[in-house]
Amino acid sequence: MALEPGLYVAATPIGNLKDVTFRVIETLKEADLILCEDTRQTAKLCAAYGIKTPRAPYHEHNAEKARPAILARLENGERVCLVSDAGTPLISDPGYKLVREARDRGVRVTPLPGASALIAALSASGAPTDRFLFLGFPPAKAGARRAFFEAAARIEATLVFYESAARLAESLAAMAQALGDRRAAVARELTKLHEEIAEDRLPALAARYAETPPKGEIVVVVHPPEPAAPAEAGDVEAFLRRALGEMSVKDAAAAAADALGVARKEAYAAALKVKEEIS
Repeated sequence: MALEPGLYVAATPIGNLKDVTFRVIETLKEADLILCEDTRQTAKLCAAYGIKTPRAPYHEHNAEKARPAILARLENGERVCLVSDAGTPLISDPGYKLVREARDRGVRVTPLPGASALIAALSASGAPTDRFLFLGFPPAKAGARRAFFEAAARIEATLVFYESAARLAESLAAMAQALGDRRAAVARELTKLHEEIAEDRLPALAARYAETPPKGEIVVVVHPPEPAAPAEAGDVEAFLRRALGEMSVKDAAAAAADALGVARKEAYAAALKVKEEIS
């Protein structure tokens, strides 16, 4: 079956050539052009599978200049494949602008799924996967990075980050300070020869990688905040005794419910009882 005209977004795991799908290989062979994050890296894949399609660079440094000519070729009915150095394109790279403008011009865009460090790390981390947020690379500067993690601390979901090996220990320490003593996993070189997934608490992981800096590409998966332990009856009573010195029964009960996570009806009944005892 002949390849239809359009833009194909293809997952190409150059770090482990065995992970590429047959569909991707066939599409790359039939395409008119392969757009590469690094043509030298994509050349390894092409050599391994006998792909002779012409290649051209498309990355953050040339995207704005290269895009008009690429779009013109797509509008003329050519078949163009967009790949990255490793894994699925458009995850933390500028490809989305090409996809957006291609779709705006009525060009067919087809995803060719495959390896993705984000999904691979999440699936093996042990963290809840029913609700997660990918936040890309944290800022490099310490102040911006701290604010970035402090904002993320309010999100009640599994958090996923990319990070460079050189900044991993600093980022983990900043995460521990902003997010607290949460469980986390550091996934390194996924699907490659030296793949490693380390699971521990954030402070312990920060100490581990400060002592032994890693190599390779890194994904960090952080578990959601752990639910607070149910308040004991004595905790509720002690809170209410302090609050009733300054508040009405109704307001003290509401404050206790919000602060300790108990039912408002339960807090109000306890407040009445404490009020009677101290009157």
